[in-house]
Amino acid sequence: MSTQRAQFGTRLGVIATTVGSAVGLGNIWRFPYEAGAHGGGAFLLIYIGFIFLIGVPVICAEFIMGRGTRRNIFGAFWTLHSCRCWSWVGYMGILASILILSFYSVVAGWTLEYLWQSITGTLDANSGTNNLHAAFDTFAAGPRSVMWTLIFLAVNAVILLRGVRGGIEKASNVLMPVLFVILIIFCINSLTLPQASEGLQFLFKPDFSKVDSSTLIGALGQAFFSLSLGLGTLMTYSSYFSDSTPLIKSAVTTASLDTIVAILAGIIIFPAVFTYGCEPAAGPKLVFEVLPAIFHQMPGGAIWAILFFFLLFLASLTSTISMSEICIAFFCEQTKMSRRRATLINTAIAMGFGTLCALSFGSLSDFTIAGLSVFNLFDYLSSNILLPLGGMLISIFVGWIVDRNLIRNQLGGSGRIPRPLLTGITFCLRYLAPTAILLIFLSGLDII
Repeated sequence: MSTQRAQFGTRLGVIATTVGSAVGLGNIWRFPYEAGAHGGGAFLLIYIGFIFLIGVPVICAEFIMGRGTRRNIFGAFWTLHSCRCWSWVGYMGILASILILSFYSVVAGWTLEYLWQSITGTLDANSGTNNLHAAFDTFAAGPRSVMWTLIFLAVNAVILLRGVRGGIEKASNVLMPVLFVILIIFCINSLTLPQASEGLQFLFKPDFSKVDSSTLIGALGQAFFSLSLGLGTLMTYSSYFSDSTPLIKSAVTTASLDTIVAILAGIIIFPAVFTYGCEPAAGPKLVFEVLPAIFHQMPGGAIWAILFFFLLFLASLTSTISMSEICIAFFCEQTKMSRRRATLINTAIAMGFGTLCALSFGSLSDFTIAGLSVFNLFDYLSSNILLPLGGMLISIFVGWIVDRNLIRNQLGGSGRIPRPLLTGITFCLRYLAPTAILLIFLSGLDII
């Protein structure tokens, strides 16, 4: 079943690439707010529970399919089951990767603009909250947003053109340690701020009075999307694992480090928010309006702003590299085209759709489909429909259809997997994960 193809060269490369695919902007601008708004430590405990009860088994499912076939997401389904209906799950993952790469690159381009403004001092000049809001709206609606989107995608392509080991693995081995170093430096600074204790209390103190059904759905959704499940990135990356790579250990390590990044982001953000009297926020407002105002008030704020937006750039880049590899692997294996050509085609598609997404804040702002701008439409289709549906079908496929011997051999590696552990993972994939993901799916469609 295996074919000769590129593989990651080291255990560090495996961890750096898989964690890099999971760690992204959502860890930094979504998790801290979700935790603070839904019971702090109570949300955190529920979130960690879902990470290991639902997230790790689904990661294992993607790993089993990827390394077990050494194929792209479409080829993995085709190899494991001859019924063509399952191959459509692969097409869903490819479509989702294109949509997400398109709008995600726009946001990544924004981080480059703000990194440039931090370096040149322009950001400091717009330090008032109202000024920052107006400056962001003006920038997002202008041509510079398109320019930075295209520059970001070009950087992304340069890394991908160098291949699996020389590009993806080598870049991840550098980018992820740098990202963690910057996170730790920021944490040390935040813990020295006057209201650090209040910020940490907001994030970590359990408040079970705020726990309701929306908390459970929020924690479940954050766990699912934070790990990039259902997209096929981990399936694609695991097809480059060596036979000696321990899949369960790699899944647990990936989930643990991704969670640590999210928690570190909260430790960075909330002490600063409480010290400087800003309102906690989620999404672009936090990153491009609230935090720049905070940096202006900090001693050495210009340096902190440069470090922060460089951190966001790194988090964006490691994610888009993995999204791009889904399509590149598909083009290379299913159409037999060269990696160079596949990378250029993938980049051209992303640049075209990314330009439309960027323009949806400006000249195309009046163009909507079902009441949604191009940017929001791509976000809605991928986040609310394609990803949950893909994750649910991957769980069902591995839990019910994939041969148990393949599951046992892939998870056990050179040794034997304990029967209770195998039974537990299978139970999660057959029952718990599909049910939980169905709830996310229905919630995303506003049905529940």
